[in-house]
Formats: sequence, C-alpha cells, structure tokens
Amino acid sequence: MAIGEAELLDRVATGWRRGRGGAIVTANVDIVRAATRTPALAALVARSEIVVADGMPVVWAARIAGLALPGRVTGASLVHSLAGRAALENRSIYLLGGEPGVPEAAARVLTGSHPGLRVAGTCSPPFGFDRTPRGLREVVARVSATEPDLVMVGLGFPKQERVIEALRAEWPHAWYLGCGAGIPMAAGRFRRAPVAFQRMGAEWLYRLALEPRRLARRYLRDDAPFALALLAGALRDRLTSRSRR
Repeated sequence: MAIGEAELLDRVATGWRRGRGGAIVTANVDIVRAATRTPALAALVARSEIVVADGMPVVWAARIAGLALPGRVTGASLVHSLAGRAALENRSIYLLGGEPGVPEAAARVLTGSHPGLRVAGTCSPPFGFDRTPRGLREVVARVSATEPDLVMVGLGFPKQERVIEALRAEWPHAWYLGCGAGIPMAAGRFRRAPVAFQRMGAEWLYRLALEPRRLARRYLRDDAPFALALLAGALRDRLTSRSRR
C-alpha cells in the first residue's frame, strides 16, 4: 500500500500504542537499483513493514506505470518528522550512525526543535563493526539496552537494513528508520538542496556539487543510467498495458 508521510507517522504512532515495532525503508534510486539486481537485497527490503519512495525518479516511474503514489518521502525529512511525533507521544529515540560527534550533534538539534523529545542514546560505531559477529553484537547490545521506541540508523544501504534486522531480533518493540545521510544532515554537516531542486528531482545535482569525489561514480555511472532505464521501462509497461485493453 502506497502511503505518504502523514500516514506513515500515524502508523508508527499506532504501532507504539499497540506495542508493535517495524522497519521503514526509504527507497531511493540507489536502493531500487541494488534491489532489482540482487534478489537477497530485494528480500531484505520486502521484509520491512513500510517502504516509501525517496527519490523523484522512483515517484515518476511509479506514476508513469499507473500507481497511485502520494509523493516523495525522504529519510532526511523523516528524521525530523518522526522525532516530532516521538516528542508528542512521549517516546524516546536512538541515533546510530555518522562520524564521532555527529549523532550527538543531531540529537541536540532535534531536542532543540522538539521540546520534550527524549534521546535514549547515540552511537557512532567503529568502521567495519558489522563484519564480525562480536562487533555487531556489541552495537546491538548497546542500542537495545536503552530500550528505545525509535532507532534512526544512518549507515547506508544495505548495511543499515542488515543492522536493523539484527536489532529487531533483540529489541522488536521499536520502530527502525534506515535514514542514510539523514543524521549528518540533521547535525548540520551539510544542507539539503533548495526546495526548487527537490521539486525538480535535481537534488542529486546539489549533492554531487557538494561531494563530487564521493558521489560522482555512484550518481553518474550507476544511478543516472538506471533512473533513465527505470522511467523508460515504466512508460513501456504503461503503453503495453493500454494496447492490451
């Protein structure tokens, strides 16, 4: 079922009241590309309770194909809106991911913006912690010991979704958001693109200008051709469907 941000917040709040948790995937072009090419990653995404479109090419492709998608729901936006809903519901959050000092900075911004928000904890895990059972267990134990209601995990796909699965096995009562760069964004390490760029689906150009060395290969070589193919495929499927009527 396709849902927008407001309905997502309501579903999370309902889950809290019923003692049920879940996982949220914000599917951008990079995630969709990886999931379509690797069945194990597609299954990883499918095991989440909520999957939303984080990326205008994903939204456009869905609409071209005839799907009633409400609109884009980004991880960066959900970091703030879910924190706000957690404050209203007297729930706690945990921030996992980012360089040392970043999740703490994000926590200060969020508590300043949402009075009454409780931060159960923060963690900037060491590089490669998830590559050994011991390293993963230590992080999972650290997070679950605080018994948070919402865990924001900003480790990038698919690492963050795999860590979320391990966390859910230990502490299933929480909601988990895979938010990618949402934590450093909240901390003010870099800004989101202007609204005009976001509406045009050109936010990736803004990010590329900020971090060309890190993002050029992924955006230009991998994601851009896939996005064009995704849109073309959606149009082809739509036309084929019409011709069969």
